[in-house]
Order: sequence, then structure tokens, then C-alpha cells
Amino acid sequence: MNSPALSLRHNHFLNGGSALASGIRLPRSISSSSTSSSPFRVRMSLQENGPSVAVVGVTGAVGQEFLSVLSDRNFPYRSLKLLASKRSAGKSMKFEERDYTVEELTEDSFDGIDIALFSAGGSISKKFGPLAAQKGTIVVDNSSAFRMDENVPLVIPEVNPEAMAHVKLGSGKGALIANPNCSTIICLMAVTPLHRRAKVKRMVVSTYQAASGAGAAAMEELVQQTREVLEGKEPTCNIFNQQYAFNLFSHNAPIQPNGYNEEEMKLVKETRKIWSDKDVKVTATCIRVPVMRAHAESVNLQFANPLDENTARDILKNAPGIVVVDDRASNRFPTPLEVSNKDDVAVGRVRRDVSQDGDYGLDIFVCGDQIRKGAALNAVQIAEMLL
Repeated sequence: MNSPALSLRHNHFLNGGSALASGIRLPRSISSSSTSSSPFRVRMSLQENGPSVAVVGVTGAVGQEFLSVLSDRNFPYRSLKLLASKRSAGKSMKFEERDYTVEELTEDSFDGIDIALFSAGGSISKKFGPLAAQKGTIVVDNSSAFRMDENVPLVIPEVNPEAMAHVKLGSGKGALIANPNCSTIICLMAVTPLHRRAKVKRMVVSTYQAASGAGAAAMEELVQQTREVLEGKEPTCNIFNQQYAFNLFSHNAPIQPNGYNEEEMKLVKETRKIWSDKDVKVTATCIRVPVMRAHAESVNLQFANPLDENTARDILKNAPGIVVVDDRASNRFPTPLEVSNKDDVAVGRVRRDVSQDGDYGLDIFVCGDQIRKGAALNAVQIAEMLL
């Protein structure tokens, strides 16, 4: 017997719900719809000549967002297969007024599939990604499984689309394409336009990362803990080993021998690969903060060539996928709340670094939706480039 239908549009946590205002969607004050500014947008939908699409990990936070983005961007598809673990198989899900049944992910799941969007964890990607590619499927993987594989392109469409130029839909050849880490995507969306103009020599990043980066269960636990703390109860700590509500702590990724955690080193290594620049110096400190679904990042830049703050601001205003929120008079700058459920990455606090001589340094503050541009939207944009 099938489980009750899962409604994509009514997942409170994925829609950015507040811990104190259940059922209320976050405001969209930056723009009513930010997808139209993207050069990678394709306006179509279910059609016979579209690719066959599979979503792997469809019941998770990013899997659900895959569906939301596919619908919002009218991505063309002739068929859609929803895949998850054996535990989730048999669940009913409604998408674009059609009923689907979630199927168990198996080695036979990719027969006849053109594009597969993966977000089911690294171990699943390592097992099933190459199998899918061998069957002719182009896999866009959201895990870290293949990001640093020199034979797998690591792509942000607005930053390095040329990295996947050799991958062609309809060629009969499968492929793996990696989605960068969420913090890397959000950072490089803002920094790359400036890098192209003045060449970044050194970048110092401090991240303030939302619960969504740890999955839907972490988002739910943040809500639960908030209620418990306000009621004077001990907070439930199942996902993290310490109180999350009304607190912040060093990112929960494992610590490496050099003292950095895995999340911080992802930003270092992925930046170098995406920019094809092994010499750029990057250091990061990643912090988990009690925010629902959008990351914030403080970025300090040192350039090889001079770049003043006014020119930088103009460059950012004309960059695809970027919105500048930099109102000094009103003290209004990007916030995680305002970018939640948005496609664009917001940039503000653009100012000369006074610790450096001349116009060779800038500080900026960046916010982006971790589930959307930091994961699902970027993957769908990669898929759009294949059309």
C-alpha cells in the first residue's frame, strides 16, 4: 500500500519556514522572481522531444528542490522517474498535476534515462553514478564523490561553462558532471566577476551556514530545538551533538590533520579547480548558524591588479545571477532571510580593504539560498546547458 502523497509545494521547512511562525513562507523582498535574469533559462515543459529525466534522492531536501526548480524553469522532459531508497519506494508524489510513485534505486534504474540529477549522498553516487554513465546517462551529481576527479568537470554555469563543453546530450555517451559544494558556488558566483577583471591572488572566506546544508532532518531539529529552548526544556540533539538553536559553532564536518575541516578544504580545493588556478591562495573558516536555508559569507579579496569599490559594484550589478544589495544610507545589506527561495545570490558591503595599500583589496558580504543556487538550481542549470 502506498504511503500518503507527498506534496512538493507544501514542505514547510524546504520553503524556508520560520521556527516561530509555522506555515508562513519567507518574504520575497529582493525580487518576485529572480530566475528570469539567468542566461541559462529554458521555457518548456513536458514534451515528447525532451530528454528522459531521473531524480535520485527525490525525498530529500535537495531532491524535493530539484523538482521545484524543474517546474519553475519549465525544464523540458518526456518522462520523469523518481528514485529513492527501498524505504521510500512506493510513496506517492504529485508533480505538475501528475501522480508519480517513488521507485527504489537499483542498477536497472537508468535504462533509457538521458539525464539523472543525483542528491543521495556520496556513497550512493559512487555506486550508481558510474553505472548510470555506462548506460549512456549524463549524471549531474550534487555530492562530493567526484568533485576532485580530474576527469569530471566541476561546474558553475555562470562561472566555467566551458568545463563541460565536451559533454553532449544525444551522443549516446554518458558522463559525470559534479555540482560544487554550496559554499563554493555562493562564494564564486560573487567573486568570479571580480576575479576576471583584477585576478584574485588571495581570498579569505568566513561562512555562516544554514541548517539546510545538513539536510531536512537538521532543519526540523532546529525548529524543534527552538521550541524546546523557549519552553525551558533540554534541546533534542540528534543531528548535531550540541545545541543549535540560539547558538553557533564550528562546522560539523570532520577536522583534517592540518586543522581545517572538510568543508573549509572543499572551498580551497574546488576554487582552484573551477578557476583552473592552482596558485590562488584560499583560506576559509566555516561556521554553522541557526538559520533555516540560506548561507552567508564574508569574503576578503586581494588582487593582482587594482580594482576600486565603485567599479567592483558596477561589475557585480551586471553579473548574471547576482543582485547587489548595498545601501549604506539605510544600512541595508544582504540577509539570509531575503535570499531564501531565491535564485540570485545577493552581494553587499562592497568596500575597499583599508589594511591593504591602494585599490588592491576588497571586502564583500554574500548571501545565497543553499538548497537552490547552492545545490538544485545549479544542477538544473547544468542540465539546461545540455539541451
